[in-house]
Amino acid sequence: MTPVSIRTVHDVAGLDAVSAYFGEVWRTPRTAPPYPAEVLHSLVHSGGAVHAAHEGERLAGAAVAVFGPPAAQEAYSLVAAAEPGRGEAVKQAQRAWALGLGARTMRWTFDPLIGRNARFNLVKLGARGTEYLVDFYGPMTDGVNGGDESDRLTVTWDLTAPGRSYDSGEEAYDGGDRSYGNSDRPCGGGDREAAPATHRGPDGATLARRDLADLRIWCRVPDDVVKLRAADPVLALRWRRAVREVFTEAFGQGFRATGMSRDGWYTLTREGTE
Repeated sequence: MTPVSIRTVHDVAGLDAVSAYFGEVWRTPRTAPPYPAEVLHSLVHSGGAVHAAHEGERLAGAAVAVFGPPAAQEAYSLVAAAEPGRGEAVKQAQRAWALGLGARTMRWTFDPLIGRNARFNLVKLGARGTEYLVDFYGPMTDGVNGGDESDRLTVTWDLTAPGRSYDSGEEAYDGGDRSYGNSDRPCGGGDREAAPATHRGPDGATLARRDLADLRIWCRVPDDVVKLRAADPVLALRWRRAVREVFTEAFGQGFRATGMSRDGWYTLTREGTE
């Protein structure tokens, strides 16, 4: 793999290139990128950071982060995207920047129906899903999210935690709100197949299971919701609402998202029992 370099971007031309890159990722018109260059410039001027991953001079990933409330010692990743194999480098650059300025945690949101993104965030990075947000953005019109309701899962990443081992896979995009990724690990223990089913999915198969000790819940997501949205938006919306029901009920009872299997099952555990 060609070596990648990570740079912080401050100049107008560089920010314009990052803006255009995000537009390509989310399939928006060139005249309406999801993050216009002038907005990125303002974020940098206010103390935020735009990181760009380059293979030579070619842009292969980018991320944008700002700081949260002063007392929180927290950074917030607005967006991140990267080509296969570049996601971790982009996130680690964000981590180093945030730690250098005193942050201890970083938060961002992502679409909980995108399993490979969940694996990247929860497994590779070791973040935790700490908040479920229903239709967070309202209607979205880009080429990836259009036609769906914009539920999001907030993850919180402990920037001071030891690094995790990772079985690299088909990592595609990673990190911030509009993103993807991939990895694998055992999902929090317990015997998923032995746990009683609690919900059925839109395909008629088991959607969620809950162990008899009431310490773990497992919830399944579709194989590729982005393709499903394009092919059958009505069915994709049924998946959205089915998974929402499981997550909102579980989060209301003190569960948090702590794992994701390669075959598309979240593990949710009660706080303090991982």
